[in-house]
Amino acid sequence: MNSTDSTAQPTSPDSHKTKKPQKSARRRAREFTLQGIYQWLVSDNDPGAIDAQIRGMDGFKKSDAAHYDALLHGIIADASAIDAVLAPHVDRKTTDLSPIEHAILMLGVYELQHCLDIPYRVVINEAVELAKTYGGTDGFKYVNGVLDKVAAHLRPAEVQG
Repeated sequence: MNSTDSTAQPTSPDSHKTKKPQKSARRRAREFTLQGIYQWLVSDNDPGAIDAQIRGMDGFKKSDAAHYDALLHGIIADASAIDAVLAPHVDRKTTDLSPIEHAILMLGVYELQHCLDIPYRVVINEAVELAKTYGGTDGFKYVNGVLDKVAAHLRPAEVQG
């Protein structure tokens, strides 16, 4: 077998380093939260049932469970207040937004309001990454634009500083 044989197996334990980097526990928590909020928006299922289902999903144990808890339950509890924060910064009623983009925006607003240890740029970047992965083709641009405006409103000193 020569070195160009496509069936050759890697011999070095470092040969797997070309894979995508591992997701952080917080990124995983945001992804699970996004799934839960999306489910809640489209089905209006009981938050406890949604939470139980998500906790049983593959990979949940690798997520930051405390961050997930704060996000999922906080967003659902504060949904109307979050939509009120979003309203002046979106071009239509929040109920007319794509449910996935609505869920991502809600997550971003909640983190901007309640997770002050996370820099606003990180909050926006994480939301944009979620939108690139789960949203519509150009949904990430919309999410970025809306959260930029929301950040300027909620964290003016940080944004201007």
